[in-house]
Amino acid sequence: MKRIKLIVAYDGTNYCGWQIQNNGRTIEEVLNEALTALFHEKVAVIGASRTDSGVHSDGNVAVFDTESRMPADKVCFALNQRLPEDIRVLASEEVPLTWHPRKCNCVKTYEYRILNRKIEIPTLRLYAYFCYFPLDAEKMKQAAAYLVGEHDFTSFCAPRTQAEDMVRTIYSLDVVKTGDMITIRVSGSGFLYNMVRIIAGTLMKVGLGVYPPEHVEEILDARNRAAAGPTAVARGLTLISLEEETELRPVIAAENKEWKYSLDQTKTVKEKQSFLTIERCVPEEFERLLFRVVHQAVRNGAETVYVNDQEAAGRIEAGKAYGYYVFWPSDEKGGWYVTHDARVWGKSGEET
Repeated sequence: MKRIKLIVAYDGTNYCGWQIQNNGRTIEEVLNEALTALFHEKVAVIGASRTDSGVHSDGNVAVFDTESRMPADKVCFALNQRLPEDIRVLASEEVPLTWHPRKCNCVKTYEYRILNRKIEIPTLRLYAYFCYFPLDAEKMKQAAAYLVGEHDFTSFCAPRTQAEDMVRTIYSLDVVKTGDMITIRVSGSGFLYNMVRIIAGTLMKVGLGVYPPEHVEEILDARNRAAAGPTAVARGLTLISLEEETELRPVIAAENKEWKYSLDQTKTVKEKQSFLTIERCVPEEFERLLFRVVHQAVRNGAETVYVNDQEAAGRIEAGKAYGYYVFWPSDEKGGWYVTHDARVWGKSGEET
């Protein structure tokens, strides 16, 4: 048995998204059928990003397991002969059987394109949203700056999401106008359901003058989907790439109005230890932050996580369960708390 990774590009116009469903043809379904026919065995792919109906991709990632002896780098060529012309596998390679596209640290990049002119161009109608009214791209850019960083993006998530935690990190969010085309390009650690399209819809409201740029911060703070703009139509959105982080970041740091912390991972790989320093955190967010960041450290390989709460001594309760984790005062480091068996999360074998 071996596991093969695919880089998949597709025009999403004629498909009901990535994930198999009852109401129409999907990318996942087509890939499964083509792979099953190619290898003469039942194959089911696992995709990294479940793009919506009508959304395009230049580089989604998927894996599948097979008993086939075909060289992994040749799979893309054989598979493309069986795929429709609006789906192509750009590359294929063997990865460890433990590698999972949804459980590795990566940077996801999306682009939302807006054709902003008086008359639509027919050849672009399937790949960009057409807006007749003039948009102020500079104000959209100013508004986008409020969303960069780690925040609770509840206001920018569709209500029927399955996510338990609405905190996500946006590394960059740019708005660029080239001729009549405005491109919103966003990169982050991950995105909530419809998050990029809601961001696009909200920024267009700013561009139209409905909201001032600074109102986007108020929308973010509201944590209410009704506060944000509409969900922009799917055809303007393209998943550009998913870039796996092959090495751990030495330090993960985040700062906003509600919290400021840093996670030192310099000893995570060799010594299985990580160090979380919480400089400040509003009381109502403390337990959620503690669990979320410690869980990330454990996913990254830490078996012991030391925590230093610099703002309020005694805020961590010894013996209390914070999600999967229990903390005790450290015998080695004054002011620090240490997880008790941080590997407890692995008992179920699943990520929340």
